[in-house]
Amino acid sequence: MKPNKITHILSFVISTIFLSSCVPELVVWDSKQDIPKQFIDKNDTTNTSSSKWDQYFNDPDLVRLIEMALLNNQELNIFQREMEIMKNEVLVRKGEYLPFINIGVEGSIDKVGEYSRTGAVEKNLPIKEDKAFPEPLSDFILGIYTTWEVDIWKKLRNAKKSALTRYLATVEGRNFLVTNLVSEIAVAYYELLALDRQLDIVQQNVKIQSDALEIVKIQKQAARVTELAVKRFEAQLTGTQSLQYDIQQSIVEKENEINFLIGRFPQPIARSKTAFDEILLDNIHPGVPLQLLENRPDIRQAELELAASKIDVKVAKANFYPRLDIGANLGYQAFNPKFLISTPESMLFRLGGELVAPLVNRNRIKAIYRNANERQIQATIEYQQTILKAYIEVVNQLANIQNLKKGYEFKSKQVQQLNESINISNNLFKSTRADYIEVLLTQEEALESRFELVETKVKQLNAKVNIYRVLGGGWR
Repeated sequence: MKPNKITHILSFVISTIFLSSCVPELVVWDSKQDIPKQFIDKNDTTNTSSSKWDQYFNDPDLVRLIEMALLNNQELNIFQREMEIMKNEVLVRKGEYLPFINIGVEGSIDKVGEYSRTGAVEKNLPIKEDKAFPEPLSDFILGIYTTWEVDIWKKLRNAKKSALTRYLATVEGRNFLVTNLVSEIAVAYYELLALDRQLDIVQQNVKIQSDALEIVKIQKQAARVTELAVKRFEAQLTGTQSLQYDIQQSIVEKENEINFLIGRFPQPIARSKTAFDEILLDNIHPGVPLQLLENRPDIRQAELELAASKIDVKVAKANFYPRLDIGANLGYQAFNPKFLISTPESMLFRLGGELVAPLVNRNRIKAIYRNANERQIQATIEYQQTILKAYIEVVNQLANIQNLKKGYEFKSKQVQQLNESINISNNLFKSTRADYIEVLLTQEEALESRFELVETKVKQLNAKVNIYRVLGGGWR
């Protein structure tokens, strides 16, 4: 080859590589997120979320329910399949930057025109045993084929790294799902205990109102009250009795909600009828905001998704650069099977390389590159949003715990006062110093206040669950 032709070829290759390396500049977003150093006035590094869920929820019935849910919950098991898919994707990406080696057998038969170049050569070319080429001509190949894309720019290795990072993100996604599942079971369990307590309160009030009705009937016989008072007390008692069945229906539905979460058909939920009043609301230690980055699975998942999106940008950027492919074949080829393994006559081998760089239709590559960067920006914003949301959730729950604690104290006093007022109103009514309307109203208010006290207590228990969840507890 003449020197000037070699120069032209080299110039073409260098120009192509230069054009390929012209990568458009992109806007880069800073993923750093400034986090406050403490939650409101809390600056204690002790963190409640470090406790395992079977220690944090020390009710043995609740612990058994959570254990069953972690084994049988259908949503969790579906997500486990997603993790396996992502794990296999890592193996797929890993295999792409290794050589592909295949073994194969190929057979074909064809007839070429006698007046074609190939036909003329075959017609006049003598072969061994003085036999002409058979017509039609068979062709048999037995060999090993290999292709390999040399990963010069780490495109394939980065693709594998991205897949691995996303698999780790799904692991954190599962941890986040476990955290929410533990919380859902605990909330539903505490609400079930609250319904048991409300049913007990209703049954106690039925007894109180039945006693009051007997007193009213005696008063009517003594002509101290009219039939109207008797009917009003009977109506109140009937309403309270009907309330039992509304609560019983709610109990059935709440039990089945728990049964669904633990992946089984409806059956009674084992629990202590006195557990609701015995549950202690321990002191909560929120730690410091920076601990959320380690404890919250959703934050770590968002962080890993962001890391994967950054790697995807590198993969897309590598499309601008030349690609080197190497191929090789080794085997046997013959027109007759009896000559197929004749050595060295039927042996064939091939070794070749190909350097390809994008020259035309670069807009497609640019669009893919820009889209990868936009996804990176999107992942950055989602990561910052997740941190902000987590911080606000903790602050809200800390305030909720404090306000519910104060509200429960006042509600307890109200219940005590109204319970005392029932005895007072009954005694006054017996001595005709109080109207029966006062007795009715006092009993209704006492029942409502006891219900409200139970609702406040279950809100406190839910807050106990939620603060554990938003701090990142439950997945360990």
